[in-house]
Amino acid sequence: MLPYFVIAPVIIAAFLYVASTHNVARVLAIAFQGGLFAAAVYLVLITRDAEVVTFVGNYVGWLGIALRANRLSADFVLITTLIFLAISVYSYREKKDAPLMWFLLFIMEASLIGLFLSGDLFSIFVLVEVNTIVTVVLVMYDRVKRKQFYGLVFLMVNLVAAQFYLFGIGYVYMLSGALDIQRVTEVFAGASTQSLILPYALIMTSVAFKCTLIPLFSWSPKVRVYPESPTVVQAILSGLQIKSAVFLFLQFQDVFRPVAAMEFFLVIGIISGLFGAFMAICQSDIRMILAYHTVSQVGLIIVGVSLGGYSYIGGLYHIFSHAVFKTTLFFGAGMIIGAYRTADVYKIRGVMKRMPLAGVATGLAVLGIVGAPFFIGSVSKYFISYEIPLIVNAAVVIISLGTIISFVKFSSVFFGKPVVEGDLSLPEKFKTAPTLILGAICFAGGIFGTQMIQFLFGYSVEVVVFSYVQKSAIFLVSVGAGYLIYRYVVKGNKLLTRVGGVYFSFQSICIAIGVFFAVLMVVLV
Repeated sequence: MLPYFVIAPVIIAAFLYVASTHNVARVLAIAFQGGLFAAAVYLVLITRDAEVVTFVGNYVGWLGIALRANRLSADFVLITTLIFLAISVYSYREKKDAPLMWFLLFIMEASLIGLFLSGDLFSIFVLVEVNTIVTVVLVMYDRVKRKQFYGLVFLMVNLVAAQFYLFGIGYVYMLSGALDIQRVTEVFAGASTQSLILPYALIMTSVAFKCTLIPLFSWSPKVRVYPESPTVVQAILSGLQIKSAVFLFLQFQDVFRPVAAMEFFLVIGIISGLFGAFMAICQSDIRMILAYHTVSQVGLIIVGVSLGGYSYIGGLYHIFSHAVFKTTLFFGAGMIIGAYRTADVYKIRGVMKRMPLAGVATGLAVLGIVGAPFFIGSVSKYFISYEIPLIVNAAVVIISLGTIISFVKFSSVFFGKPVVEGDLSLPEKFKTAPTLILGAICFAGGIFGTQMIQFLFGYSVEVVVFSYVQKSAIFLVSVGAGYLIYRYVVKGNKLLTRVGGVYFSFQSICIAIGVFFAVLMVVLV
């Protein structure tokens, strides 16, 4: 069954490229996506007991090309199909270049699912490159000159990062005589740690770039949410695509377990989380606030999975949490921008009164990302900060405070009277419905957090009431502090606005990649 998870989206993509202008074709596409989501749920259920393996071609064993679904990869497939189902409904009435957009969306889904199921290193390389090309086309979707510039820069820096990965797997093949991930893991378990340093540093440099852990904070968000990009493209790039890099991060830490530099990535995750939250505070465009929080939340995920124990479980759950609430936030932002004809957070007011359903759904996602009690983010952050060193816990609290400050600013759009003049259009039901459903998941994921962790990841965990109340109290204090900081420090601060406009050039990005590789090598040696 595994090959069909990859093949089916490609077939439907070709079908939609020809027929997507017809409503019946779009209904069929949504029905297909619903079926694929149901199949993903089934895949999660059957991988509870054992790994599912399918060999492509006539070769069996580590010499063949294998598709492997374990519990973790099945979870990522489930997240992908869920988000693409929501995106399919949200895009139902999209008319502008509809055949191309629907084609690209389903090709991207196929590449992501293939990456999660791939059992060998070279197939991962191919699928990552396919995904990169599709992303570039989506970034340049409207053929605006400035967007073409961003798209080409995105392509070039990804090619640079890809060379690190390609050299790394070449070195892996030289050491192990295989590209099959399971075989390589077995060989490396007994290998000399010194021999693994170079391939690990090469591969993890590329993976860190994909995770935006290398200092790309000013550049990557600008590419992901360029103003003319369709909302669903922004949601995919910030809410879902980056999860493929996190998946690879987890996978390669397991492959290179004897030499895995978890403490190094713990520090990098903290720095990314802090810097991403700070840059989000400096923004006035609601999409840029969301984009920079992709950097901060991925940093938080890396902190969790680098610590192990309950923090690892919290990091895994935060992957799912982030995909849900970030997609919801971009959906809500898209409807708000469409109605108000502006993305300026200081010019949008009265959303709850003008478009209550969209406002409620977006508000639920805001409560999710800030970690409000009983919401999905509170559960994942609770486990991330469960019994962690004091200094790391302080960093997590500061990251959360930065998130709260920027979303105090963001939440100002819900209240007051509209600043813009003229009639404000209301969002259509096809955009509102999936946004509301995802918003509801943001709440349900908090109420039934431990059950969802058990279902998705197989870990039986409990929330200690006293500890949860303590962390909720810290959250409430942070909300008060965040409001005061926004009111008296952030609001109207022109210096922060200038800092928020910092941009890294192509040369600076390449230098950052090289420096990251050099520092990682020094740490490992």
